[in-house]
Amino acid sequence: MRIKGIFKEDEYPASMFKYIFFIAGILLSGQLLAETTANTVNLSEAKALYQKHCAACHGKDRLGISGPALLPANLKRLHKKKAFKTIAEGRVATQMQAFSKKLSKAQIQSLLDYIFTPLEQPPVWGEKQIRASHISYPVDKNISKPVFDADPLNIFLVVEAGDHHVTVLDGDKFEPIYRFPSRFGLHGGPKYNSTGRYVYFTSRDGWISKFDLYQLKMVAEIRVGINARNSAISSDDRYLVVGNYMPNTLVILDANDLSLVKIIPVFDKQGKTSRVSAVYDARPRKSFMVALKDSPELWEISYQNPPPAGFGNWVHDYRKDSGEAKVRQFPIRRIYLKDIMDDFLFDQDYVFVLSASRKGKGQVVDLDLGRKVADLDIPGMPHLSSGITWKRGNQTVLATPNLKENVVSIIDMKSWKLIKKIPTLGTGFFMRSHENSPYAWVDVFFGKDRDAMHVIDKQTLKIVRTLRPSPGKTSAHVEFTRDGRFALVSIWDMDGAIVVYDAKTLKEVKRIPMKKPVGKYNVYNKITRSSGTSH
Repeated sequence: MRIKGIFKEDEYPASMFKYIFFIAGILLSGQLLAETTANTVNLSEAKALYQKHCAACHGKDRLGISGPALLPANLKRLHKKKAFKTIAEGRVATQMQAFSKKLSKAQIQSLLDYIFTPLEQPPVWGEKQIRASHISYPVDKNISKPVFDADPLNIFLVVEAGDHHVTVLDGDKFEPIYRFPSRFGLHGGPKYNSTGRYVYFTSRDGWISKFDLYQLKMVAEIRVGINARNSAISSDDRYLVVGNYMPNTLVILDANDLSLVKIIPVFDKQGKTSRVSAVYDARPRKSFMVALKDSPELWEISYQNPPPAGFGNWVHDYRKDSGEAKVRQFPIRRIYLKDIMDDFLFDQDYVFVLSASRKGKGQVVDLDLGRKVADLDIPGMPHLSSGITWKRGNQTVLATPNLKENVVSIIDMKSWKLIKKIPTLGTGFFMRSHENSPYAWVDVFFGKDRDAMHVIDKQTLKIVRTLRPSPGKTSAHVEFTRDGRFALVSIWDMDGAIVVYDAKTLKEVKRIPMKKPVGKYNVYNKITRSSGTSH
């Protein structure tokens, strides 16, 4: 017998071909085994790389801490090519650093494949988990005034991210009163109740903490999600609402003891689940405003009793402890838009919401009409949640830093037209002022001039001074004292500080050492909704 084909019939017998095929099979099996082993090694290496470079921000189980959860469901809007670029180059407006100089392309790809791989067991955080996490701490209910001598309305809470602590700072003497540990990765700024006595903290990993500033003690804590965005307290001090990235829910708590009141699953009008981009309290409207991250929708959730016209049906809950039916009304009014709202701010009357998206589109929504009424001519990616407003002659203007372009944009809040672009040394993150100050302060934050702080005259719209509080270190997040006489600047460094300036002369007054003080929040300015700070 002879085998016909590419070989000559008389050169190789059939037994020889059987031997060749046998050897080829062994070689092929070896190659497949090698490839399987390589894939195993790559997965193992990816897990090790993740724990080394990513776990501190995104959690060892990928459920998120200061950074978002890295799971397929949480990354569904992010194309893998963009995700690769994000790992390699970092991300604007976040603390996501670039890894292209630390990791090879193959290592970045292995990380990418890993984070887009589902967990073996889907994470669950529902009513059972929330209620089980609830913690109440012993406090003295008879204390009705502060245990310290400082003005309780001129207190600053300084969030020190360097070692996860919060410092209670006297805003008159500029001396620390108390310092306590916080949950990991506080985000969104603390929220004060209407008197300023109680403050609520939200951590990226979903923990909510209530702290009594009079007693300097923790009151209660509860974990409402795996990855929380931010929170807001109702103007009547009854409810705290928290927006989650994971799971896709809004959680409403009793502001008194942080017990669970209601979980609202978040779906768009097509029934697709969505993360929550931001939640704020619209005090004059007695409602919470909620922006959806994955759908162009703005929700208004009323906590009035009864709710105004135009809202959904009431929700009736039967309370077994009292044997009565109690109405808990959180009806939702949906406003449908064309562009997603990544961040936003209100005008001082809470009639208009001004928002921006990562696509560089700005829009003005009239809450009374329930629709968009204007576009905003703002380039790049304005950081509107850090925008501020002030009176300039007879007009009210909005000023916002920009996360992609080196400008501060000034907008007329009547015509919604651009008045001026103020060139800056780099892209900025935070902007602040005070009703009693002639100046607005804006940081540079990113790039080689991240140590710079611009001071802008609010009438001439010109930069009058560029300060460099700590050359080579990032300067950011200005906050004013209650009377506007002093401006406090954060130095974002482990060997950082709070630098106090005379807000009129712009001269340094004092320097207080801190561990990466990412933000400081004055009680009075927050509870009075100062136009010079974020709400």
